[in-house]
Amino acid sequence: MEPIQESVPEDGAGMPMPAAAKPVPQVRSRQMLPPKGACWYCEKPLDNVRRFCDKECADAFDEEKEYTR
Repeated sequence: MEPIQESVPEDGAGMPMPAAAKPVPQVRSRQMLPPKGACWYCEKPLDNVRRFCDKECADAFDEEKEYTR
């Protein structure tokens, strides 16, 4: 059985980036918040695991943090 040769453009397009060259995604500030038993945005009571009561509060928190930077 012979190996399959894939065609790759000469300019390197389509080649995977080396691990060191990949952009590192920024960690959202809301992911670094400790759970406190209430929503960080609207203060609705929650369990001791969740940080926000729903996606709308989490998105609003991110938007507010971006605005007040």
